[in-house]
Amino acid sequence: MTKGYLILETGEEFEGDWFGAEQEISGEVVFNTSMTGYQEMMTDPSYAGQILTFCYPIIGNYGINEEDDESPKLSVSAIVASDICDDPSHYQATSSFSEELKEANIPGLKNVDTRSLVAAIRKHKTVNGKIVSEQGKKHFSAAWKKHSNMELVNRVSVDVPESYGIGTYHVVLIDFGYKKSILKALLKQDCKVTVVPYHTSIEVIEAMNPHGILLSNGPGDPMELKPYFPAMKALIEKYPTLGICLGHQLIALAYGGKTKKMPFGHRGGNHPVKDLLTGKVRMTSQNHGYVVEEDSIDPRDFQVLFRNVNDRSLEGMKHVSKPIQSVQFHPEAHPGPSDTEYIFNEFIHQVVSAAQEGAPVYVEA
Repeated sequence: MTKGYLILETGEEFEGDWFGAEQEISGEVVFNTSMTGYQEMMTDPSYAGQILTFCYPIIGNYGINEEDDESPKLSVSAIVASDICDDPSHYQATSSFSEELKEANIPGLKNVDTRSLVAAIRKHKTVNGKIVSEQGKKHFSAAWKKHSNMELVNRVSVDVPESYGIGTYHVVLIDFGYKKSILKALLKQDCKVTVVPYHTSIEVIEAMNPHGILLSNGPGDPMELKPYFPAMKALIEKYPTLGICLGHQLIALAYGGKTKKMPFGHRGGNHPVKDLLTGKVRMTSQNHGYVVEEDSIDPRDFQVLFRNVNDRSLEGMKHVSKPIQSVQFHPEAHPGPSDTEYIFNEFIHQVVSAAQEGAPVYVEA
């Protein structure tokens, strides 16, 4: 096997064996604690520009199938793992983990001491890294490529509107890098869904006669989308709106809130979140590196709904008078628990109420 190295900008070096595409690449090094769901993670657009480290020691044992992709292509920049199984066992498997990476021209390192790597990330907080070959290591340059958020969102957003379903209620999904499972959750709720590029104008969206708006998840720093905040606020005040992950952060920012970079983010399927209205704790699926600062939220605009049990960070809110709600976690899960799937039910109830109050119900031509 060809030796490869992950070199962190803080100086640590981790040796492994190349698999997938043997090409050098740099990016933010992040880790996910989930035991399963590696296919959904690799195809989650929120990982664009990042080197994803799997905490679970065995990856690839059930292979890759044709059902579980969250987007049409792999979104991660690279993969770091301990043991990679190249002989998967599952009736739905159509290829192995390594084959999938190679076909997508994405590099990976296996047989890495991922426990030490995760400890280093937790120690240094946010850290960039570069995967290099043995030859590249000899001529290593600490020139770290920084991806702008606009570059990443442009990479994962749709180019033109796409329509799905023939349901009664029409939801426009504003795409910053949406997951397929969000679309499927809306289709299950008797919706027709139009996915539009994030830069679509208010006039174009209004001409679609939506009953509701959903702001999707996506990669990068939400503040880099600042030019779109005024239009975003004007739009979501016209329709029932749900924001998920990046969408949650964008709603907060559009109303004057603030976000900050987290030490090493929330990425996994076991994050406990407390519902402040009921006192119940839900287990959630999460994937984000930024968080809304709770003290920046004006209580005259928003009521806090959810708070993270571990670090008490803001996990969800709703407008005090308008049908606008947002959550930092992923209610559609995939991978992860479906404890908070009811968030979609609440959103659709708002959409239905708005439609019954006078908004035209969508009828398929």
